[in-house]
Amino acid sequence: MTLMTYVYLIAGLVLLVAGAEVLVRGAAKLAAQFGIPPLVIGLTVVAFGTSAPETAVSVQSAFNGSGDLAIGNVIGSNIANVLLILGMTALVAPLIVSRQLIRLDVPIMIGASLVVYALAWDGALSRLDGALLFAGVLAYTGFLIYSARKENKSDDDEFAKEFGLDEQPKPYAWAINLGLVIVGLALLVGGSNLLVEGAVQLARALGLSELVIGLTVIAIGTSLPELATSIIAAFKGERDIAVGNIVGSNIFNLLCVLGLASLVSPAAIPVAANALAFDFPVMIAVAVACLPIFFSGYRINRWEGLLFLAYYVAYTLYLVLFSTGRPLAESFGDAMIGYALPLTAVTLVVIAGRAWHKQRGEQV
Repeated sequence: MTLMTYVYLIAGLVLLVAGAEVLVRGAAKLAAQFGIPPLVIGLTVVAFGTSAPETAVSVQSAFNGSGDLAIGNVIGSNIANVLLILGMTALVAPLIVSRQLIRLDVPIMIGASLVVYALAWDGALSRLDGALLFAGVLAYTGFLIYSARKENKSDDDEFAKEFGLDEQPKPYAWAINLGLVIVGLALLVGGSNLLVEGAVQLARALGLSELVIGLTVIAIGTSLPELATSIIAAFKGERDIAVGNIVGSNIFNLLCVLGLASLVSPAAIPVAANALAFDFPVMIAVAVACLPIFFSGYRINRWEGLLFLAYYVAYTLYLVLFSTGRPLAESFGDAMIGYALPLTAVTLVVIAGRAWHKQRGEQV
């Protein structure tokens, strides 16, 4: 492994994060100049921009024939978003969970996870599968816009203030904003090229599969914007925003990122047997685990954040042990599946049951 491998990885991540920020800023202001309401911009341009790093990397990987990187990036990002990012954020401050997340967004995240798993069950994601997934994200976005327009319009002011949409546009502002969009796209393309090249070199040098690199290094790297946003929101006291950002990002990763990657791929994206047997079920289990944890008092406590982090460390450790052929991998996996996961499942069911019983008692 050469020095250039590290240069590719670090430069790629920096360009991806910068490109996403520049793209969102430019596109948001450009859309505002065409008379699009700030709330609609926030639910479309900003939402898509949050998943821009994952989209760029997965699309580039699929186009280059590195299907394992494309799949691993999405699965790994969704697992990291919940276990790593929400875990770390909850340690900063207990997080608030809105009722809408439990009633609507988390079930949609679980449903999208199951749909992707079902489509990938035959060992590949075809263009038709990609079209179905992308149609799903369009329908989801349309529903969000429709629902938001019926709610309090104070969100318009929040988005306008956040992205400077309430400022008086300067002469030729449209040209400047269009330039920002072009620069942002160029940075995303350049960053994804470097990151994918660095990831492939890293996998070969360490003797790891591209799937494992996608599930760990690339997934964490492309989730850095969500990590920064969530922790800053927790420090500012905006603890409900952190959870909503993660759930929304996971839905967009599954529907938008995998949908676009499957559409542009020259051939169907192959899905590794290991991913179908282990990583997809882990992603689904993590999504399902959100329901009882979120439901228990509509908050994520510090001990629950610590539990999330512990499972992420265990998951990553298993991936490394398994991919390097260490004899401990099988014993470690059996211990997790046979003891840790069932014990956690029983605990979560008990917690959710107590929370439900308490709410019923309060209603009576």
